[in-house]
Amino acid sequence: MISPHPNIWFPYAQMQNLQYIPKAVKTSGSKIYLENNQVLIDGISSWWTACHGYNNQTIVKSIIDQAKKMPHIMFGGFSHFPAEELTDNLLSILSNKYKHIFYVDSGSVGIEVSMKMAVQFWLNIGIKGKNKFISFKNAYHGDTLGAMSVCDLEEGMHSLFKGYISKQLLAEIPSTMLLKEKFEKFVIRHKSKVAAIILEPLVQCAGGMKMHSADVVTYISRIAKKHKILFILDEIATGFGRTGTMFAYEQTYVRSDILCLGKALTGGTMSLAAVVASSEIYKAFLSSDFSKALMHGPTYMANPLACAAANASIKIFKNEPRLDQVLNIEKLIKARVNIYRKLPGVVDVRVKGAVGVIQLEKIADLNWLRNRFIEKGVWIRPFLDVIYIMPCFTIKDHEINRLLDAIEEIIPEWADKFYKAKK
Repeated sequence: MISPHPNIWFPYAQMQNLQYIPKAVKTSGSKIYLENNQVLIDGISSWWTACHGYNNQTIVKSIIDQAKKMPHIMFGGFSHFPAEELTDNLLSILSNKYKHIFYVDSGSVGIEVSMKMAVQFWLNIGIKGKNKFISFKNAYHGDTLGAMSVCDLEEGMHSLFKGYISKQLLAEIPSTMLLKEKFEKFVIRHKSKVAAIILEPLVQCAGGMKMHSADVVTYISRIAKKHKILFILDEIATGFGRTGTMFAYEQTYVRSDILCLGKALTGGTMSLAAVVASSEIYKAFLSSDFSKALMHGPTYMANPLACAAANASIKIFKNEPRLDQVLNIEKLIKARVNIYRKLPGVVDVRVKGAVGVIQLEKIADLNWLRNRFIEKGVWIRPFLDVIYIMPCFTIKDHEINRLLDAIEEIIPEWADKFYKAKK
């Protein structure tokens, strides 16, 4: 293994087989500068967070200014201006249904809190036994135990833990009439014990970059409401412009009971997530009985530095043409769709906003592909059976074309080396 430090345990990696981990020393715009003087064009915006590009000076200044005043204060027993400003800023860009915000320190924890809210909602209004969740095939909602339980434990990355965590209810995305009928029957069969249905709207990201239509989201929401089940939208990855609108739910008729936000919330600078609830959810926790309070409070929740970064990021969204830039990225990717579909081993090509996905029949050697992209000067990180790009929205046309060119050149190389040889 060639590693920057032998005592660091890296994420999502088999350390014994790890061949190479580049060491980043600086970032700027869409570029990652390495210790060996190589410069990479970033195609995945640091796990889909750096929506404004790296080192946006408006955000950097907001963090520095806040650090001089108060880098952190516990949120239990205190409020502070950055959190109050962020609450106003978020509510100004969200649907009127969303009224109350609980801040946490990561997306996975946000999912945990949304699940706790859903279960406790029913208990607080006097209904017992609704403690299960319906999630979907190819779902991914995080790496903590509760979040893992609503991932796809049949085929997803957490299948190893299938017998050790709470068993939830897994359904297929109801994308056809037959699947819609099947889904409603499934819901009817289990509704007495279901607290909520949880869905990543339009794009199921880390579970394989699967996409579904806005009509599917609307249908699931309607079924949830019909059968008195709460609906949670996980927009941790899709929120803040990624699918072409500020939030994916805007492309549907859906306003969920609970909404989870994260990743790009701070513009790719600091860890922060938000769980946004409707008034109906919030009011169920109001009582003279303290046991009905929401008992959760991460140490770094509503961190002032992160809130300051998020406030700056929302200001940028309001003042600069980010959504137009997303549509331009979508146009550039779509221009390559027919080319990609003709490449060997490609089974599907999908595009939604600033998300481009090339699904291969099977990826035999992820390390080879990842290292080959680095050799080409781009940071593209295939996983499962997909090569995908989710770049920052400020990426220049020539930079995204470098990403797209690299994919077009490397897939045939991969096919000659791994795919055709095994056909």
